[in-house]
Amino acid sequence: MVKDGYYYGVGFLAAACALGWFANVWLAMPCILLAAFFLWFFRDPERRIPTGEGLVVSPGDGVVTEVARIQTAEGERQRISIFLSVFNVHVNRSPIAGTVVAVRYQKGLYLNAMNPASAERNEQNSVTVRGDDGAEVTFRQIAGLLARRIVFHPVEGDRLQRGQRVGLIKFGSRVDVILPADAEIQVKIGVRVNGGSSVLAILSGAGK
Repeated sequence: MVKDGYYYGVGFLAAACALGWFANVWLAMPCILLAAFFLWFFRDPERRIPTGEGLVVSPGDGVVTEVARIQTAEGERQRISIFLSVFNVHVNRSPIAGTVVAVRYQKGLYLNAMNPASAERNEQNSVTVRGDDGAEVTFRQIAGLLARRIVFHPVEGDRLQRGQRVGLIKFGSRVDVILPADAEIQVKIGVRVNGGSSVLAILSGAGK
C-alpha cells in the first residue's frame, strides 16, 4: 500500500473513535467508511513485468481512450491515452527501462480527464525516458476532475527499470504515453490495461 493510504486511513479512524466516544457511534460510521475507502484506494499490488526487447508497458491502470498520431515539436509521434477512474490503482510505473532525461511540471486546469483538451490544458507532469537503444518514450501524469495532486519521485539522470514504481496521481486522472512514429501499437480503444504488466507497444527494431 502507498503510505498515503495509512495517513488518510488512520486520520479518519481517529476521527471515528473520537466521534464514537464523545458523541454517537452512528456519527462515526461515515469516517469509518472513508477510512476503508482510502485504505483500498491506495492499494499497490505487485505486478509481473514482461520481459523482451523494445516492450513499452502501461504506466497506469485504466481504459485506453485514444490511440492517435500527433504532431509535436520533434515531429510525428503516436499517443496512447489511458483514463484512470477513482476505482483503479493509481500507482504509476515507468513504461520502459532507461534514463530520465527530462521532467517537466505544468500548472493547469482540472478538466474531466475524458476531455481531449485535458491533454494540453490540465495540470500535468511530463517525463521522458531514454532507453539504452536511444529511443525515447514520454509519459504524462495528467490531473483530472477530482485529482488534485501529482506525485513523481525520480529526478533527471535517474535510471529506471521497466515497470518500476515512480509515483501516483491522487483520484481520477489520465496518463498519456508518447511514442516514436514507427512504434508497433499493441492495444486499441476500450482495452483495459494494468500498470507495469500490459504491453502498449513494441519499439521499432526490437530484437532485430
